[in-house]
Amino acid sequence: MAPTAGSGPAGPKTGILRRTRPDRRVRAALERVADAIVQTAPRVPVRDLETLRRQFPGLGPEEIADRLVAGAVKGSATVGAGIGAAAMMPAPPAMPAELAAEIVGVASIELKLIAELHEVYGVRAAGPARQRAMAYLGAWTDERGIDTAVLAGSVSFDAVLGGPMRRRLRQQVLRRTVRNLPSLTPFLMGAAAGALMNRRDTGKLAARIRDDLRARQVAWDALPPADEAPPALGKPSAPGELATPGETSPGPAAPPPGER
Repeated sequence: MAPTAGSGPAGPKTGILRRTRPDRRVRAALERVADAIVQTAPRVPVRDLETLRRQFPGLGPEEIADRLVAGAVKGSATVGAGIGAAAMMPAPPAMPAELAAEIVGVASIELKLIAELHEVYGVRAAGPARQRAMAYLGAWTDERGIDTAVLAGSVSFDAVLGGPMRRRLRQQVLRRTVRNLPSLTPFLMGAAAGALMNRRDTGKLAARIRDDLRARQVAWDALPPADEAPPALGKPSAPGELATPGETSPGPAAPPPGER
């Protein structure tokens, strides 16, 4: 008797292929987005504490942190609204590519925010710039502030490329992908949903990071001199590239008497 479709050795194999091929495609897409975030992290320009204090004169850690969060929230909302607006086009671009671009764009804004919050609270990651970038990427992946006592220089580029952290990063990308799907809704609803979702998610992330950093905060006067601290992350080509879009600054400090 000839085997029927779906029975015998060929049947189960066909079913397995039907189930695994989409899974492989999804996993490959997540891997590509995760790779893009890993490659982007060391290039995100980050202001060190000295620069932040110059740009926000007269403000303390909490006030500067408030300004940083406000700028990051506005920036991520702008990215979400832009992707949502793309869905309004008569012939919208490839939506998976647009969604991936949104996730990488928002991740860059949030990585910058996380690194600068660590600066403001006096909990800068140790090690060379690339290693610190991976530490902040781990903080973004786990949505927690880094613990410098536990970290002890253990986060390397190779550690991110494989192992548990890689899996957590892929899971974070998947969560972001699911949450960002409403931004692809057609018409103005997509732009509004994208802005709202990104604003909310970035705000929640910032609140969690700040709660962790407050418990480990180091007073500014207890930090080593600026010339002994490692250089800031990223290599901005112009001072304007350091600021997050939407961030407000009280302007330069008035010169002391006798220097006017």
